[in-house]
Amino acid sequence: MDVAILTLAALGTTFATGAGAVPVWRLGANAETLRPALWGLTVGLMSVAAVVGLLLPALDEGSFGAVAAGLLVGVAFLLASRQLLEHRDVHVGQLRGAGVRRAVLVFGVLFVHSLPEGLAIGTAYASETEGLALFVILAIALQNVPEGTSVAIPMDAAGFGHAQQFWAAVASSAPQPVGALIAYALVEQVESLLPFSFAFAAGAMLALVLVELVPQAFRRGGLAMASAGAAGGAALMLALAALLGV
Repeated sequence: MDVAILTLAALGTTFATGAGAVPVWRLGANAETLRPALWGLTVGLMSVAAVVGLLLPALDEGSFGAVAAGLLVGVAFLLASRQLLEHRDVHVGQLRGAGVRRAVLVFGVLFVHSLPEGLAIGTAYASETEGLALFVILAIALQNVPEGTSVAIPMDAAGFGHAQQFWAAVASSAPQPVGALIAYALVEQVESLLPFSFAFAAGAMLALVLVELVPQAFRRGGLAMASAGAAGGAALMLALAALLGV
């Protein structure tokens, strides 16, 4: 029974990510005009999520050495993935080019970072601390909504349809139920890996923001809108962190 409840809860956090794609659809024809602000929003969301949601918890739970190692490996992972994709014809159906490559990178980084979140869900669920499991599940579900927006924005810019954006956002959190069940079964072993895995995800996300998203957001002519979007995205994630007591 406990395993079934945990699985349903983790699936709920996964589908919460899909909800983040909906606001991007609602923009319709305005999406192109607001593109710098949308890219800026993604920069703000992902930067704060990486630092507040991943890096700081990693430092709280693990040694500086483990966190630094995870961070460096995460940065190297993103740069190697980017280099690999740069020399390939990345396409999905008829869609191809730099926009599709960027969308694939954003999806890949969020996909990788959702596994340690799943591990956190399973570890909290196995804990004897009252209320911890519910808190962690709600926190990750709410955080997943703007992460779904981060997936949808580059996909929308690259020409993907609404259904593709929704299911890609959901798929970016697909490792969460798997990670939750693994952690629940192997809680003591997994708990020691959380600082490194959180730092790894943070490193990949921050590298993605710096090498891909910031140049895209702050291209000539879009500085003011991109800055406003980045400030709005950062404020949203900081408010969410404060609300959840992260």
